[in-house]
Amino acid sequence: MNQILISEKIYVTPELKRKKRIYKIYFFLAVFLVFILSSYYIYAEYDKNKNEEQSKEILSSLSFDSNLKDDTTIKFEENATIVILNEEDTESVVISSTYDDEEIEVTDETGEEETVNVTTYVTESGQVYWPIATINIPSINCTYPILNTWSTELLKISPCYFHGAEPNQVGNFCIVGHNYRNDRFFSKVPTLEIGDSIFIEDLTQTTVEYLVYDKYTVDPNDTSCTSQLTDGKTEITLITCTNDGSQRVIVKARKAGE
Repeated sequence: MNQILISEKIYVTPELKRKKRIYKIYFFLAVFLVFILSSYYIYAEYDKNKNEEQSKEILSSLSFDSNLKDDTTIKFEENATIVILNEEDTESVVISSTYDDEEIEVTDETGEEETVNVTTYVTESGQVYWPIATINIPSINCTYPILNTWSTELLKISPCYFHGAEPNQVGNFCIVGHNYRNDRFFSKVPTLEIGDSIFIEDLTQTTVEYLVYDKYTVDPNDTSCTSQLTDGKTEITLITCTNDGSQRVIVKARKAGE
């Protein structure tokens, strides 16, 4: 018996050709998008690390002899400080350099004024700044310099002072920092609990322990946390954003023993 082999012929229709072209286009677009997103992520992480290094350099430049252990825009509206934690512009490296040594007047814990030398820095845009204290929160392994003022640039370098009393003085010393949803800056501040310790060391090399007594969230335009009505107490307020950026996390702490 003869065996007959029959092969089926596949006819390539114009419709099939068109679909193949579309699939190829989709494939190359997918590869391109993956490349772009991966590059953006790597660049963003690089920038954040560079800003972190800048903060640590400032911290190491402080000649404090102590036992310290080693996501924001602000505007004024009707005389109230409004904190706007804007994460859309936090991905660029802020480059700054040593500027000069400057003498400034600070008040110590007893209320006496004294003159101290601090190293000042300047950003690429020309903004001069310097550290006025350090913050150490052992429970979340957070140690940073606190810069003397705020701006979009400076909030990418380190937590900043923006309102209220001087460090370790009677009143409400308010500090704002980004939440990058990792271990940098104030990212872990939302996890603080009542009773946790926060240490502030000022330029007079005085370290004061504060104990967290309240934590809550507010709308972005709620500025009540900046009130200086502390009934003669020495307090600090930490401000950052929630992980989704929709609200602000407020952590209030009072000097231990008060």
